[in-house]
Amino acid sequence: MQDLNLFRIYTDILNQNKFRYFITGSVAAIAYGDPRLTHDIDLVINMSSNEIEKFILAFPGNQFYCPPVEVIKTELNRKSRGHFNLIHHETGFKADIYLTGEEELQLWAMKNSREIEFEASLIFIAPPEYVIIKKLEFYKEGNAQKHLIDIQGILANSKELIDFDFLNKAIADRSLDEYWGKAIEGTT
Repeated sequence: MQDLNLFRIYTDILNQNKFRYFITGSVAAIAYGDPRLTHDIDLVINMSSNEIEKFILAFPGNQFYCPPVEVIKTELNRKSRGHFNLIHHETGFKADIYLTGEEELQLWAMKNSREIEFEASLIFIAPPEYVIIKKLEFYKEGNAQKHLIDIQGILANSKELIDFDFLNKAIADRSLDEYWGKAIEGTT
C-alpha cells in the first residue's frame, strides 16, 4: 500500500485553508476495506469561483503542478464531472481533483463525509455508500476487477457503517443492479 503520509501532502493543505473536501476512490476503499497499492489520491472538493486564487496559492508552483486559473474556472463551470490534477514535484504523488458541481450524489457525499483522525490530523472521507456506487460506475465503464474487489473488502470490513436502504435505491436509480450482483457474489 502507498505510504499514507503522502496523502497528507494534500489533505493538510486543504484543512489549513479550510476547503471542504473528501477522499474517495481507492484510498477510501482502503480505509473501509482491504489494503492495496494505489498511486494517487482522489479528492472531491467543494470550491467556488471566488476561492480559485486561494486554492492556487495553497499549492505553490515551486512545490506542485497546479493548472492555470483558466483551466480551474472551466472545470468549475461544468455542472458535473469537473476535474483536474495536482502533482507534488518532490514525490511525483498525484491528486485527482473532482469538483462537486451540481451532481446530487457528490453533494450528498460532501454533506455526509466522515471526519476521521489519522496520525494526529483530521481527514474527511467519503461515506462508504458513495465509494461503493462510484466503484460500480467505474466497473461498468471498464470492467476492472479491482473495483469489485474493493467493494467486497468494504462489505467484509465495514458493513455496519452502510445504509443499505440508501445504497440499494441509489444503485437502482443508476441502473447498476447487474454490477452490484457481481460484487456481492464474491461475499457469500
